[in-house]
Amino acid sequence: MAKHVKNIIIGFGKAGKTLAGYLGSKGESVILVEESKLMYGGTCINVGCIPSKALATSAERRAYSNMDKEEYYKEAVKKKKALIAALNKANYDKADAVEAVEVVDGKARFLDEHTVAVDTSEGTLEYVGERIFINTGARPFVPPIKGLEIGGPIYTSEEIMNLETLPEKLLIIGSGYIGLEFASIYRQFGSEVTVIDLATDFLPREDTDIAQAVKVALENMGVTFELGVSIVSVETDGKSASVTYSVDGLEKTVQVDGVLVATGRRANVEGLDLDKAGVELTPRGTIAVNEYLQTNKDNIFALGDVNGGPQFTYVSLDDFRVVKSFLFEDGIYSTKKRGLIPNSVFIHPTLSNVGLSEKAAQEAGYKIKVATLPVTAIPKAKILGNQVGLYKAVVDAETSLILGATLFAEESHEVINTISTAMSAGLPYTSLRDQIYTHPTMSEALNDLFALI
Repeated sequence: MAKHVKNIIIGFGKAGKTLAGYLGSKGESVILVEESKLMYGGTCINVGCIPSKALATSAERRAYSNMDKEEYYKEAVKKKKALIAALNKANYDKADAVEAVEVVDGKARFLDEHTVAVDTSEGTLEYVGERIFINTGARPFVPPIKGLEIGGPIYTSEEIMNLETLPEKLLIIGSGYIGLEFASIYRQFGSEVTVIDLATDFLPREDTDIAQAVKVALENMGVTFELGVSIVSVETDGKSASVTYSVDGLEKTVQVDGVLVATGRRANVEGLDLDKAGVELTPRGTIAVNEYLQTNKDNIFALGDVNGGPQFTYVSLDDFRVVKSFLFEDGIYSTKKRGLIPNSVFIHPTLSNVGLSEKAAQEAGYKIKVATLPVTAIPKAKILGNQVGLYKAVVDAETSLILGATLFAEESHEVINTISTAMSAGLPYTSLRDQIYTHPTMSEALNDLFALI
């Protein structure tokens, strides 16, 4: 017999766990379903931003260690595993401590728009929920290339972070942000890294000067790029891989110790049997939602990566705020009222941006002013020992409002939040130009950057 509850949440990600805790604190019954015990807390904590940034930090610090690179890498992975295990448990304990919340381990699938079956190790359980929230996230996409199957020396970003043996030669398929982060990480750990991509344009969403600066910085680190590449086949003996690809009409075969497939992520909807609930998908395979994250079924919501929004854990948290507002605050907040979303790519140094790039602002029809400041002009960069990069800002020439900024520099992931806050508050660029900053900091360079407008 099915158990009746107020709320069923499928997925233990940032939005799901936060919503479970909130609803539970209000005394509402919640069933929180998670398919894998390794994923309590969701993608970010277990296989995404936290573990990758832990490894990135260790990689940057290798230069200060006297340990052998293989030993150093193995210890870094072990430390990462210990950190993730602790965070995973803390997330489970926090949810489990809420009396009205029951965590169920198993694979959820819809039977109808109110009924969910959960296949567990002890059998199938059924739940009937007044409201159902889907928070199943996304998974790595593996393109249909002959022989390209995950296992052995072929990894996605999720598996490679558990690899305790440093690959001497690493081939990364995909020159997007995920591929570049891992290129930076493994090159600093000491791997010989090559990045290949079908695309010929490098970082096409960035302005040309930014993209070029990033590419040169990574090449100076020792990363090799081959663009406009078409992969023919992949062969593996379980320990190493042989990858054949075509570039400029010529076939080339390389032998590597590891292949990282970094070709994007896709919404995790397989096996949910959404058709039985009548839930509609977008042409991209994500769950279609309105501004309050409702699906076409009023009682079913989709939060986080699965709904096709920006794939950041802080956006997933904001999805929680949207649903909370809809359920308890008369819908005063929605995705249409969502503010700016800054983001950072943790290569070395970090690439961060918010708002519009120069070319995006031009395409939108703005009359603009642009300022560019080389990082060599920033005293703190000299102290940090890395003067690679540039600051770039785009300002509306008619209103003096900041339209966007891109920072490719040490600590840019912190500085970008200052610019984002000023933009959200509707402050003119002069507010940052004339602000008094502490010294020496990377933030104080905003004085000089905006003085160039």
